[in-house]
Amino acid sequence: MRRLLWPLVILALLLLVNVVFTPNFLSIQMRDGHLYGSLIDILRFGAPLMLVSLGMTLVIATGGIDLSVGSVVAISGALACLQISQDAGVAWAVALALGLSVLLGAWNGFLVATVGIQPIIATLILMVAGRGLAQLITDGQIITIVNPAYKLIGGGYLLAVPFGILLVLAVLAVTAFLVRRLALGLLIEAVGGNAEASRLAGVRSKGIIIVVYAFAALCAGLAGLMISSNVSSADGNNAGLWIELDAILAVVIGGTSLLGGRFSLGGTILGALIIQTLTTTIYSIGVPPETTLLFKALVVTVVCLIQSPAFRAKVLGRRRRPPAPGPVPGEKVRVSA
Repeated sequence: MRRLLWPLVILALLLLVNVVFTPNFLSIQMRDGHLYGSLIDILRFGAPLMLVSLGMTLVIATGGIDLSVGSVVAISGALACLQISQDAGVAWAVALALGLSVLLGAWNGFLVATVGIQPIIATLILMVAGRGLAQLITDGQIITIVNPAYKLIGGGYLLAVPFGILLVLAVLAVTAFLVRRLALGLLIEAVGGNAEASRLAGVRSKGIIIVVYAFAALCAGLAGLMISSNVSSADGNNAGLWIELDAILAVVIGGTSLLGGRFSLGGTILGALIIQTLTTTIYSIGVPPETTLLFKALVVTVVCLIQSPAFRAKVLGRRRRPPAPGPVPGEKVRVSA
């Protein structure tokens, strides 16, 4: 819980800034049986990033990185929309898109675990080739569809709540159960701490790595379905563009180390919410569009510095005091009367 303190403080500060500039920011209304409000919009629009970040968390926990999730987002949405535009069923289109996403993720894991390619290089290959594959699927065009069943994934509501939010909660619950209630989480942390030592201890590190990359791609595939569903179209060139960088930032802000080992799913969700809230804050305070990215980079830098214990210690002047010298072994201690 301690590692979540600073992300919670940062999120609260961002929400406070929005309240100052938008007095009704925290209000939530019920209209036509649906919940509406700025907070609901943050959750709804941040759902794809939360999904991608959850998968990225487990990849980073193994000491890896996945730069291809943005391309997988584009591929998944493009393939699903193409199938639906050709009068295929929604269930078939979704299953085909998610199946291809898992295969692409497993391919990344195979390159990293079996072939021995560095994760940043292995996933960079799919990052470039995958974007081309998405444009090949769409034939370089934007595929527009009209299908109420598919619209539900990213733009629909269930029990008055946006369906995307419920989908994120379901994925989070299943992931938390698998990595915290079962031994899978410990195995992932062991591989991230020292893959070779864990292999010698009997852990099938190669299999674990392949599984987490496949899971990351599955989450990216779900995000791709959500994004394309929300706008009822697929854009192979722009869908999921740079979402991998936001996902990495969300994981780091949430307290997971890029060196691998221990990770925090709750921290990752908070990190994704911080990034999405920051995007909303930029529009609320009227930052000029031409300086949006610069402002975002500046705020993220400040957030990361605030979270750094070493930086806080240096700024606040906290230094460890050297321990008091104790008696030397064998030396007689004199006690004054």
